[in-house]
Amino acid sequence: GLQLFALVPHRASLSILFSMVPYARVGHATHIVRAVAMLALLAMASGFYLPGVAPRKYRYGEKMMVKVNTMTSEMTPLQFDYYNIDFCQPPGGEVELSENLGEVLAGERTETSAYMLHANVTRLCKVACRKKWTKKSVKEFRDFAGANFRANMRLDNLPGAELVVFRDQNGEEFVSYRLGYPIAEQSGTNASRLYINNHLRITIRYHDVNTQGTRLERIEEPGALIVGFELKAMSVKHKWSGMWNDTCARDNTCQLLTCDPQTGVVPGTDPLRLQNKKDMQVVFTYDVIWVHSDVKWASRWDVYLQMQWQDDEIHWFSIVNSSVILIFLSGMVGMIMLRILRKDLYKYNQLETSEEAREEAREETGWKLISGDVFRPPKNAALLAVFVGSGVQVLGMTVCTIGFAVLGFLSPSNRGSLLITMLLLFVLMGFPAGYVSAVFCKMFKGAGTDRLRNTLLTATLFPGIIFGMFFVLNLMLWGDASTGAVPFSTLIALLLFWFGLSLPLVFFGSFLGFRRDPIEPPVRTNPIPRQVPEQVWYMQTLPSVMMAGVLPFGVVFVELFFILSSIWQHRFYYLFGFMGLVLLILVVTCAEITIVMCYFQLCSEDYHWWWRAYFTAGTSAVYFFLYAGYYVFTRMGVM
Repeated sequence: GLQLFALVPHRASLSILFSMVPYARVGHATHIVRAVAMLALLAMASGFYLPGVAPRKYRYGEKMMVKVNTMTSEMTPLQFDYYNIDFCQPPGGEVELSENLGEVLAGERTETSAYMLHANVTRLCKVACRKKWTKKSVKEFRDFAGANFRANMRLDNLPGAELVVFRDQNGEEFVSYRLGYPIAEQSGTNASRLYINNHLRITIRYHDVNTQGTRLERIEEPGALIVGFELKAMSVKHKWSGMWNDTCARDNTCQLLTCDPQTGVVPGTDPLRLQNKKDMQVVFTYDVIWVHSDVKWASRWDVYLQMQWQDDEIHWFSIVNSSVILIFLSGMVGMIMLRILRKDLYKYNQLETSEEAREEAREETGWKLISGDVFRPPKNAALLAVFVGSGVQVLGMTVCTIGFAVLGFLSPSNRGSLLITMLLLFVLMGFPAGYVSAVFCKMFKGAGTDRLRNTLLTATLFPGIIFGMFFVLNLMLWGDASTGAVPFSTLIALLLFWFGLSLPLVFFGSFLGFRRDPIEPPVRTNPIPRQVPEQVWYMQTLPSVMMAGVLPFGVVFVELFFILSSIWQHRFYYLFGFMGLVLLILVVTCAEITIVMCYFQLCSEDYHWWWRAYFTAGTSAVYFFLYAGYYVFTRMGVM
């Protein structure tokens, strides 16, 4: 558990101070005074926890409620509200609980449920409610069950998970967890025959905190810390004696013939089959079982982060694969820099001062022929400056986000923290984006650049494109009634973030960038542009950048698979150390492949390298996009 004790209590401060007095010397009075001042500050503070990670102890018999989340499926990226199906509702109806901005953007909705329990009290065959489903309700349930939707729950901020047994490629069995529980089960012989999972077994694993007889007895109360929340759903065709009374669910007095409050579900009970185009009655029941566990509260998330047992091996394979590509490119760059360029520069410096010798050398090495044109401003120089500034903004956000995640500040228990951090860092990185864009704009002086236009484009072009795509997708989600649709009020909040915080930061950075001295090229640019000779087909812009973009994509495509799985299949991603290492390799790979391709281009006497250098590494984004589309269409069943 990430617990930060800021300072010590007042009484402890005094005891430390008095323990120092007998050992203090007269000459150390100054140190005593400093200690007194420091401890006085210590006494004014108190301990605190990082948000979302503070433990919560429950007293015996304390009333608790299981919260329900959105329904998810690995067959579709869409999420839907739990009560889109006519499930049991708590007394007074469901209440949507407050969520932070990150949860809303992620499409998560948390609501109250009818599943009530008491701390450390085991109960079996408790009735949640009886529902009368119409033909419409039956059809809606069939649609969700056919898409393999799973209902998600939370207790003490811990997601409910189903214990399942998998087999690997060698036939060996291993135990893992899957988030939520299936709302229905399909028949093994007939996929169209569905059985409603109307009985839920809730297993709560707890760790006792008993401070009796210890020094913490006076300051910490005993209780139970929840360290595990398991769900097991089954289908039971309930039968009862006499007339059904809806108040028995509240009083726990329902007389079920298929479920014994002492032993649980009666063995051999038939499952509840989903009818086809018929009204039906469904009785929802649940068991609550409390099991003592030796797992510490600090380790209760380990089972969720170890759901994908093979990830570590594949991640290490990805790192080795990326390292091989990096070593290959580093060797090429080293060969160019240490052998070719060094040799050419040595010859150039040793030449005689005669004009004939200089002309002879220029014809031998093509890259020296364009020294007077290589720093000529490119076409659409202002747009290039905007793109570079936006790239700095995205890169800064990515590096800082992964850095915070590696340090452990973005705990999965603090839901929505990752998206909030990314959004906030993107807004704050508007300052370096405006600064870098202004520096490049000033360097391209006289190339059609305008300060105000440059600053406005830096602040609005890339964020505007992203917001426009986000808005169109949000309209589609609204049409599908998915919880992933962001409310209108949240869109207003995002616009306020953009124009109220990001835009002023971009203008401030741009102001400082235009105030500094411009970057001067090391050589003078010729007044008349040199004609570029005809290039072979593979050195032209499109073929060269498309070939170069393959290597950066090859560095990260394995890690990209896990990132997409985390996003679309609602899994936890926690290997941020691997992600940080892959990001470092990606940045170095992009830099090296750009150096190599620029050198080959300059040797071909083509000095239009500005945009080519930008797209050499940037074209890898095209492969990222194509792979993401391939993943969605093949893994998610999107047609």
